[in-house]
Amino acid sequence: MLKNKAKISYMFSSLHHDVSKAVSGDISKPWFNKQSNRTYNNEYPSHVMAKFKCDNSGCSNRWSSKKVAILIRGFSGNGYNAVVFNQRCQSCNKLGTLTLDETSYVERVAHRLKKWAGVRVEKQHYVARKGPPHKEELCEGCKSGHCQVRKQAFY
Repeated sequence: MLKNKAKISYMFSSLHHDVSKAVSGDISKPWFNKQSNRTYNNEYPSHVMAKFKCDNSGCSNRWSSKKVAILIRGFSGNGYNAVVFNQRCQSCNKLGTLTLDETSYVERVAHRLKKWAGVRVEKQHYVARKGPPHKEELCEGCKSGHCQVRKQAFY
């Protein structure tokens, strides 16, 4: 699991090799775009799983989430990037230190890249797992308008 210091969002270019491996045979030479300001062709909000530890030294709160907002963007020539949004502590409202579940990240990104490339993919089946309710006020993805959970509430 990748652990990161607290900030609003992250890009995990270090997982590009794993994503490339997951799409190999279906997509040739995917590349990771570290620049978020470049014009993209596709955009898809989804979610991944992660664990968090409050970054406030006076607070020892820890939590996990099965609904961590991620925004996957596609660029020409099989390029992509994925922004994972942090969450805030329910006790003190400070950003958490995010520890990403790498498997969920790689699966979500690879699935989306295959769909965008026109590869026939099976619909992903998700087993509903109990967890704490999603709190928009603590989700940086909701605040930025990129959280799939929040978007579903409006449909």
